[in-house]
Amino acid sequence: MLDILTICGSLRKGSYNAALIRALPALAPAGMTFTASPSIADIPHYDFDVQTGGFPASVTAFADAIRSADGIIIVSPEYNWTIPGTLKNAIDWVSRMKEQPFKGKPVALQSASIALLGGSRAQYHMRQCLVSVDAHCFGRPEVIVTHANQKFDEKTLEFTDQQGQDIVRQQLEAFAVFVKQING
Repeated sequence: MLDILTICGSLRKGSYNAALIRALPALAPAGMTFTASPSIADIPHYDFDVQTGGFPASVTAFADAIRSADGIIIVSPEYNWTIPGTLKNAIDWVSRMKEQPFKGKPVALQSASIALLGGSRAQYHMRQCLVSVDAHCFGRPEVIVTHANQKFDEKTLEFTDQQGQDIVRQQLEAFAVFVKQING
């Protein structure tokens, strides 16, 4: 059994990225389960002065969830050609911990956007951040859902794009192998 932590980079109620996360269990290989991370919305802005007094409970909960997972899937939109600030802030906080929770963790990336590039620039920057915290970034296949407003049901936000579902299935199958290789 592989326990995969999902981290959503969007806080929006009607987020296509959150909807993509909800689609994962039905597309996953047998033996892969998903647990949502604690909300990154509850993590305060990083401040070294706050850190010197101890890590906030929301940061500790986020770090503990990362540590306890076999692997991580980060699903995030792109804001201004990069990572949403709230997600970057959460990574910044846990990067300051003595026992780095991302160290050695296998991590896959996914993104969904109404734009033509589907969040690919954010994924590129996310890879740079993950290297700095010693995570093991999964390569291919990549999940980049472009024109998301055409690939999710308007009312239910169900992921309806067959080609997209096939790519997600392929990624999850390959990621399961990658997680097992990394974790021994």
